[in-house]
Formats: sequence, C-alpha cells, structure tokens
Amino acid sequence: MTRRRLPVWLALGGAVLIGVLTALQARINGQLGVRLDDGFAAAVVSFGSGLVILLALSALLPSGRRGFATLVTEVRGRRIPFWMLCGGAAGALTVATQGLAVGIIGVSLFTVGVVAGQAVCGLVIDRIGYGPAGIVAVTLGRVGGAALALVAVGVSLTGSGVHDVPAWMLVLPVLAGAGIAWQQATNGRLRQRVGTPLTATLVNFIGGTLLLAIAAAVHIAIDGPPAAFPTDPWLYLGGATGVVYIMLSAGLVAHTGVLLMGLASVVGQLSMSLILDLTWPAPASPGLAQELIMVAIAMASVVVATARRRRGQAGMRERSGRASSALRRPPPERSGLPPT
Repeated sequence: MTRRRLPVWLALGGAVLIGVLTALQARINGQLGVRLDDGFAAAVVSFGSGLVILLALSALLPSGRRGFATLVTEVRGRRIPFWMLCGGAAGALTVATQGLAVGIIGVSLFTVGVVAGQAVCGLVIDRIGYGPAGIVAVTLGRVGGAALALVAVGVSLTGSGVHDVPAWMLVLPVLAGAGIAWQQATNGRLRQRVGTPLTATLVNFIGGTLLLAIAAAVHIAIDGPPAAFPTDPWLYLGGATGVVYIMLSAGLVAHTGVLLMGLASVVGQLSMSLILDLTWPAPASPGLAQELIMVAIAMASVVVATARRRRGQAGMRERSGRASSALRRPPPERSGLPPT
C-alpha cells in the first residue's frame, strides 16, 4: 500500500516546530551544563530522562509494543543492519555540544553552526539517496537554499563576540549539524522498518544514553564530579523536548527529504534563538541586527528551496500526465498497405 504524503505546508510546519524545540532544548541543556559545570553530566540527564519517558510510552502504547516486537524480530533476522541502530550517536553529540557550548556562545551561534553542517550534509545525503525519500535531485533551488543557509552562518561570524570564543566551541556545532542530518535520514529509514517513530526514537535514546554515560564517567574520573544539581524543574525538561522533536523528524523526513527538513527546521531554530538570546543573552551572543539578518536569510533559503521543489513536482506531474495519456491513446488504424 502506498503511503499517503502530507501536504507540503503541513510537513514544513512540522519541520519548523522541530527547529523551535531544538532551540529550546539547547538553551535548557546549556544552562544545566553551566549550573553543573559539566556539559557531559547535563547531557546524561537530558538523554536519560528522555529514555525513561520513551520506555514508559513503549510499554503503555500498543504501537510502541508492536514496534519494539518488530524491532527485535527484524534485528534477530538481520534484516535491520547495525548502522541503522546508530542514530543515537549523533543525538549524543548534539546534546553534549549543547551542554558544553550553548551556555557560553548562546543559542544563535550554536544554531548557525548546526545550519552549516545540516545544509551541506543534507544536500549530500539527499543526492546519494541515503534518506527514506530516496534520491532527491540536486536542483538549483536546493543548492541555492543551502547556499543561503551558509550565508546566514557567515553573517553570524562577523561579530566581535566570537573572537574570544575557543575554536572547538564553533566547530562542534557544525559537526553536530552534520550528525543531525545523518540522524534524521537514519531514523526515517528505521521508522519505515519498525512501523512507528516511537520505536525509532527509543533506539536513539538507548544508544545515546549509553555513549553519554561512558563519556560522563571518563570526564568525572579525570576532572571530578559535577556541582550540586539545581532544584529548578525546567532545567530537566531537555529530555522530554528531545523526545518530541526526534519523533517528529522520524515521521516527517520521508515527506520532505533531509535537506528541506533541515532548512525548515533552521527557520524555527533561528527564530526561537533570536527570542531566547534577546530575553536571556549569553556572553558571546551576536547583536540584534545580526540575528535579524540571519533569520531573514534562513527564511529566504527555505522559500527558494521549496519554490523550486513545487515547480519541479508540478512539471513531473505534467510530464507524467502526458505520458499516461499517450499510453491510453488507441493506436492509429492500419491501412493494410505495406510500409514504405
């Protein structure tokens, strides 16, 4: 049975929401990392709490139980390869980067680094057909959208605030963005195999929690334990936020492709980053003018990529319709004369 595709506007709206939630999670985990003076411990708290939520949902919901049973059967039958279970590694990198860097560089600088990684990696992944949507043609619109997203990154690096930021704090978000693009494609393919984004998300959180727990243990052995855990409840909502947006991305990427998913989520990320950094600025946050320019350019990148995509789809439907009409057209009557 052919799966029904969502309207473009609805799929893109969901992708924008993913970006909003990603920015919120970044601020929550970044602040928890600052309060604990340990980004790895903050990441373990975020992923660990999300894992508890997913275990409960998988046990309570029929779709979760079916999905987990399918996962076990498919893994035992070696029909789900090991690499398809590794999406949690990218999630672990993202959350660890949030805890380590966002409290210093702010949500906006973190986001534009993620944009760079997502734009380039998403374009490559779509071109080689790694994502669940298969091979997505590299059109001028898609290349232009990715290029505009990179322009937004360039704007963010022109401020004086970044000069005092360690280089690794600027590189890690780029790597996290590339990981997010790969994670979205991998989760989308796993979701197709198990039948529900809930199980695909659970697999991510299991793997990510294990990796982060090992990293936190090594960090504690070297630098000592984190500071006392704060009592503010909102600092522990990063895991729940991650559960929501990873499930959304696993379900929506087949309708958008990896690059368009990334570009639309960028709009949500930068818009929410602007709000967060204006109300709660970090030491290295860009100024208001830069952030407004970044948001405008990012939104333009989605418009360019989407407009080209719609025209391309319309052209494909028109060509398909002409081909179908030609197939249905009766052949010309023969005259009975031999061909000349």
